[in-house]
This record gives sequence, structure tokens and C-alpha cells, in this order.
Amino acid sequence: MSLLALGINHKTAPVALRERVTFSPETLNLAIESLLQQPLVQAGVVLSTCNRTELYLSVEQREDLREQLIHWLCDYHQLSAEEVRKSLYWHQDNEAVSHLMRVASGLDSLVLGEPQILGQVKKAFSESQHGQSLSPELERLFQKSFSVAKRVRTETDIGASAVSVAFAACTLARQIFESLSQVNVLLVGAGETIELVARHLREHRVRHMMIANRTRERAQTLAAEVGAEVITLPEIEERLADADIIISSTASPLPIIGKGMVERALKARRNQPMLFVDIAVPRDIEPEVGKLSNAYLYSVDDLHSIIQSNLAQRQAAAVQAEHIVEQESANFMAWLRAQGAVETIRDYRAQADQVRSEMEARALAAIKQGADVESVIHELAHRLTNRLIHAPTKSLQQAASSGDAERLQLLRDSLGLDHN
Repeated sequence: MSLLALGINHKTAPVALRERVTFSPETLNLAIESLLQQPLVQAGVVLSTCNRTELYLSVEQREDLREQLIHWLCDYHQLSAEEVRKSLYWHQDNEAVSHLMRVASGLDSLVLGEPQILGQVKKAFSESQHGQSLSPELERLFQKSFSVAKRVRTETDIGASAVSVAFAACTLARQIFESLSQVNVLLVGAGETIELVARHLREHRVRHMMIANRTRERAQTLAAEVGAEVITLPEIEERLADADIIISSTASPLPIIGKGMVERALKARRNQPMLFVDIAVPRDIEPEVGKLSNAYLYSVDDLHSIIQSNLAQRQAAAVQAEHIVEQESANFMAWLRAQGAVETIRDYRAQADQVRSEMEARALAAIKQGADVESVIHELAHRLTNRLIHAPTKSLQQAASSGDAERLQLLRDSLGLDHN
């Protein structure tokens, strides 16, 4: 059994490719079912966010397994392997363990130390747990990664400053509009990222906030918290002209705001500038919008440069966090290797118990037939000793006769011959 991590993220691929390999919440269970039908795949977890799509797997190792999994991923999303292969990374065993711990701790995020990823990893784990697609090893790995992430948060300052994609979006808005108290904002979506954006904007006392979402109920809960107006997605067309800033993050497979819609809004606004921040993957706003005069469009990748200026204070904490991950991944791998001995130990104990039972039954039968008890006990001890040391003695003789000093020493250690 081997642990694998296969994925693509913001470091290896642009948003245009990442959005084509995402798994939507509606199709995730079907994707996991399909993945588990692949030969050699015993268990799996699929993590799919705007910045990464990753497969965490428990597998039987084979040389062609990597290509098999790449082709499954590409076939599922109707992409060519050549198109995706150069952007994929592959981690095995210790590297896979360390990678997941780094991801859960926010060390591999677009924004170093951002806390949202832990919730996303937990959700991916829960989805796979619900679908019973976890092995004991994979389940323990994820649980261990959660505790590592908690330890990193507790023992370092990795999350001391409010830096996130949501925070970066608000920072961008403040750079373009000197005072947010004079602007109207339209938020599209009501998920975790939009919640964070809304709270940031409330702190800056924006003049008016609208929240558009597929379901009004979820939007109303957030709107009540931040003092916003709720509209439906179809109402965006008629209300878009009212917004100076539009920040969008939904799970829609198709763009919600198109070039034509923005052109009409700009005309109604007499070309007053509009800022569009598209945090979604796949994108919610057609890229062509960025070509319009007075329409300023930024994707999640564009936020990267803004984020860089906020990372300096987290670098020292990240070094400390990396040490924690290194230590914890080594501990996990030691546990995992120990699991490989469990079956052998079970077989060895069963063999010893069988020998004991046979010798015990023979001794009891002899006593019942009137044999001297002391003699029976001596014979039992002698026979039991001979049976138990027969195989180790044979191995010691073979190692000695072949001149295999390393194996001989290993056998001596396993038999406790050099221990005080």
C-alpha cells in the first residue's frame, strides 16, 4: 500500500487551466465513485478549490499507475494528457504526507497561512467519508493533518495578520477607490470567501452593499449580518449599473456576468469606472470584460501581486511551521511503516499460539493417562522451546554460512540477543 497525492494548483497552472479541472460540488460524489473504480485505487479524497485540484489516494503501487491516474483525470474533464501533464505534480508516501500537512496548514496557499483552506480540506475529507471512500491509513492521515494545522496556528504567528484572497480583493478596491464609504458594492455568491469580503467591506463602511445569490435564504443570512440588500442572480442585469465594485465568487460552471451586460451598465453609468474582481474558478465574469474602457477586471491570479506585499511578516512563522510539518510527517510515516508489521506480528503470534496449544494438549493428555506431572512439564518446556526456536535457528545458520553479517546482526537484534 502506498499513499499518493496528484494535483494541479496556482503555482503550476494558470486559472484558465485550473478552472477546467475543477470538480463541482454536484459532481464530486460521482467523481469519487469513478476514481475508486480505477485499478489499484483502494481509497481516495478529492480536494477541489479555486486554487487547486488534488487527489489523495491509497493505492497498490505499480509502474504505470501515474499515467493511469493522469489519463483518468484528463478523460473525466475531456482534456488531453499533453495539455495537463506539465502542470501536474506527483507526491508519494512521505512527500504526499508532508504536502497534505502543508496544504492544511496554509503553507501551500496563494496567501501564505490563509485559514480557509483548512475548512476546505475538512469538507473534502467529510465528503469522502460520507461516500465511504477512505482507508484507515488515509483517514488517519487527514485527521493528523487537521491536528498539525491546529498546532501550526497555535505555536506560530502564521495567521497573525488578516491576509487572504478576500482581504486582497478589498485591498485592491481601496487602491482604486480612495474611500470605500462613497461606493456601492455588488457581491455575487454567498460562500465563505464572499462572507469574508462582506465583513471586510462592512469594516470600511461602504455606502451600500448588494448580495446576489442563487438562493435568497443563504444570502439573507449574510445580508442580515453585514447590512446588505439581497437580490437574485437574474436581477444582476438591471442592478449592475448601480455598482461601482463587483466581487464575484460562485460555483457556477458558466460566466454569470458577460461583456454585453457590462457594456449596457457602463452606458447607463455614463462610463463611470467599474471594478470587477473575479475570485471564482471557473470564472464568473467573461475575460472580455477587461477589454472594455472604464471596466477594470482582475482575476484571482491578478491578486497575487497585491498579496505579496502582505507576506513578509509571515515568512519567519512559515519557517517554524515547516519544522512542525517535517516533524509530524516523520512521526506519521513511522506509524505507517509500523502498520506494515501488524500482519506479520499477527501471523507470528498465531503460529506461536498454535504451537503452544498443540504442546499443551499433548501434556494434558499425558497427565490424564497417569504420566508423572513433573516429567510432563519438563518435556513440555523442552519441546516448546525447540519448536519456537527452530525457524530462527535455521535463519541464523543460513546467515552465518553465507557470510551475511548484516542479516546476522539483524536477526540478533530481532531476537534480543544483544540487549541488556
